[in-house]
Amino acid sequence: MTILIINWQDRTNPYAGGAETHLHEIFSRIARRGHRVVLLACRYPEALDEEMLDDGILVVRRGSRAWFNFIVPAEYRRLAKRFAPDIVIDDLNKIPFWTPAYVREPLLCVAHHFFGRSIFREVDPIRGAYVYLAEQLVPLVYRRCHFAVVSESTRQEFIWRGFAPGQLTVIHNGITIENYPFRVGEKAPYPLITYFGRIKRYKCPDHLVRAFAQIATMVPESRLCFVGEGDYVPALQRLATRLGVADRVQWRGHVTETEKIEHLSRSWVVVNTSMKEGWGITTIEANACGTPVIAADVPGLRDAVASGESGLLYRFGDIDELGRALVRLITDAQLRLRLSVGAIEWAQRFSWDHSADKMLNLCRMITANPQMHR
Repeated sequence: MTILIINWQDRTNPYAGGAETHLHEIFSRIARRGHRVVLLACRYPEALDEEMLDDGILVVRRGSRAWFNFIVPAEYRRLAKRFAPDIVIDDLNKIPFWTPAYVREPLLCVAHHFFGRSIFREVDPIRGAYVYLAEQLVPLVYRRCHFAVVSESTRQEFIWRGFAPGQLTVIHNGITIENYPFRVGEKAPYPLITYFGRIKRYKCPDHLVRAFAQIATMVPESRLCFVGEGDYVPALQRLATRLGVADRVQWRGHVTETEKIEHLSRSWVVVNTSMKEGWGITTIEANACGTPVIAADVPGLRDAVASGESGLLYRFGDIDELGRALVRLITDAQLRLRLSVGAIEWAQRFSWDHSADKMLNLCRMITANPQMHR
């Protein structure tokens, strides 16, 4: 089978995030099973126009990130003529490519979540309105397409927007099972609270800094560490200084896979404050390292965290409740151990290999049943 994927970025792009991790983890496994996988993505400085990545995916880079969606139809036609794909995958992320209007092959769409009004927390009103209005047209343009969605929350959001349940297949995010320890290892000698992931405004990491400042006097030995990069770091650093906790907040930036696993294993708790997610890969990665997660009770995260089993959920935006959850987990060793063991059991349910099996089976179903995509 030849699979042509259209996505804004490939995993080597500096702007790559969870959507790109999901894409490459699943479709690289499909490529290793003998299928040809071609990814059309935007260019970025110093990148090759075409490159066979070590994961078996051929990346074809065309156009700038700012204008990529406008050149996709013409580039798709060139690649369709060149590779004769059996199926086209539209990875729907922020600005749609409107593929149902011009793709003639069997079409499968992948969706993580709608940004909705949360986009206005991340970008200026003009760009936010562009994304918001584009998402409003998705139910009209994609109304007959089949979607692979990453969580039950996303599935319910699509149903709320008018899609039929039969158009939606849930294929969870996963982890590479063999890369993780799946045990409760030696923890840091002090309460280590970690934020792990992209540091963006819409993910609301400022909520964690504010909650940490509240509990600083109650748990004076505690430390907060941010693992990851993002354009919101300078604002958070200023906030930590203003709240008087800058000397107890660490900024590790980008880390290697080995360093990531070591840090997550040493953490007492990982916190995810995002206002909305498709799923939350980082929560499962933390769980696989024997570390519980405290997360906002929002779409996506409530799917990725088994409340009371692998971690705790709190009302999004409730800084006081987040602070109480942190104190509870830090000071109650029995609870922390129970959730750590439960986190391991929960994480074992999610595997990229299993997700790749489901995605490949779905691709085969769609190519065999034209009514599923038109």
